[in-house]
Formats: sequence, C-alpha cells, structure tokens
Amino acid sequence: MDSEPTELSSRLGKLFSDRGWTLATAESCTGGLLAGAITATPGSSAWFERGFVTYSNESKVELLGVNPTTLARHGAVSEEAAREMAEGALAHSYADVAIAITGIAGPDGGSAAKPVGTVWLAWRLRQESDTFTEVRCFPGDRETVRSCAVALALEHLANLAEKGGDAERRLC
Repeated sequence: MDSEPTELSSRLGKLFSDRGWTLATAESCTGGLLAGAITATPGSSAWFERGFVTYSNESKVELLGVNPTTLARHGAVSEEAAREMAEGALAHSYADVAIAITGIAGPDGGSAAKPVGTVWLAWRLRQESDTFTEVRCFPGDRETVRSCAVALALEHLANLAEKGGDAERRLC
C-alpha cells in the first residue's frame, strides 16, 4: 500500500462526501483498526455511519446475521463469511456502502489451506444486488497483516467511490 491510512481516509472522506454516501464497516481480524483510521479523519462523522467489531463467531452471528452454518462449513476466514458480514453490516445500518474484513493475522491460527496472512474483504453498495470479494495473503507479522488489510480496504473504498459504483467493481 503506497499511502498512509490517514491520507487514504482523507481521500475516501472527500469522495464519499462528494457522492453523499455513508459507510459501515464490519471487522474481525483488524479489530476496529479500519474504523479507527476512518474516525481519525476530521469530518468523518459526515460519512461514517457505524462500525461493527465482530471478532468472535458468536458476534458475527448476533450482530451481523452471519449464518452459523456458513461458519461451520467454511470458517470465519472465508469468502462466504466475508460476504455475509458485508451484507449484514448493510442490513443492520443506514449506510450506503459496507465493507467487511476477516482474516488470520497470526502469529498462530494458520493452516495449509489458510496460512497466516490470509485476509478476505467483501464490499457492497446498498443500491446494488452483488457483493464483491477479494482474498489476499499478506506477508509479515500480525501488525503488518492488519495494517495492510486496513490500507487495502481504504483503497478499495476510494476506488469504488471514484467509479461511482459503475459496472466494474473488482477494484484491484
């Protein structure tokens, strides 16, 4: 990621304000770091609607409506869980856009199928019927994985706002 989170958040704030959009976040492995980066930006209350920190599976189910069967079949670090987290953040907020982050920041918890550094993001516009996802595997320690996930989320959201939610939303 080529910019500091505060620079990315400031850019995002201008773009969201220009569009009249509001944002909700659903975070697991980042534990509120995305919401923290956003709210460190002066004026973010005009476009940041709310954030959910859903670290446990129970909180994902209770606060976001993630299906327990999804978690049992695919795990919390999966495309399916990320998708349901983003959809749940929209369903439980007044936001126009939601983004979700779930992953394995380490140093433990990885597997051959899901190594440490695996992070799933999902995003959705309320006006659209599709939820989009992306997986990345970030190298580095826990702090690096989490900060890279936050920076990527901010970049994706800014790109989404620049494009106005137009047809191509695979943002990387």
